[in-house]
Amino acid sequence: MPLFVLDKELAFPPVHLAGTDGLLAMGGDLSPDRLILAYRNGIFPWYEGDHILWWCPDPRFVLFPEELKISKSLKPLLKRNEFEFTVNKAFKQVIHQCKKIRRPGQEGTWITDEVEKAFIRMHELGHAHSAEVWKNGELAGGLYGVRLGNVFFGESMFSKQSNASRFAFIKYVQQLKTEGVELIDCQVYTDYLESMGAKMILRNEFVRLLNELIPA
Repeated sequence: MPLFVLDKELAFPPVHLAGTDGLLAMGGDLSPDRLILAYRNGIFPWYEGDHILWWCPDPRFVLFPEELKISKSLKPLLKRNEFEFTVNKAFKQVIHQCKKIRRPGQEGTWITDEVEKAFIRMHELGHAHSAEVWKNGELAGGLYGVRLGNVFFGESMFSKQSNASRFAFIKYVQQLKTEGVELIDCQVYTDYLESMGAKMILRNEFVRLLNELIPA
């Protein structure tokens, strides 16, 4: 499949033209309008070097909130309210921690300064959201992503203390469910999220759900 190069026009090629690895296009920008258009169509950005790459893998890794799994080891943690849980109280801190945290087997981070600024702007416009957990007044873990209609597109999470990001994820999924969210995009497979109920679905099904759950 060809790799499409984006210009200033606010448009993406059809997602079925993505390569076998899900890579669809490169270039363009991270303006709010382009990011919203991307997510609406099941496309997400990921930097490699200095280039913005746009992806739409098939199959797609998702979580249906009603299928959330809570392990036996985590249930006592939740019952004790080991952490204080908040939403949208520290978006800048959360994305910055996601940016700088070192992950096993990963060199550097895809969250560049440009990405950080773009998602902070998305947050200011009400499209990007964070969930935080605190311990003794200190930020212990959290996650951020984009909410459109009844879909939440997860972007990244971090943890400074054992189980902090799991606690944040579970509490936020439970809250999103009460708010009517029916689909959480996890983008690509991790065993971490599979253990919590996420699974693969075909890209065609994913796009159909986006069209159904995000108002035109």
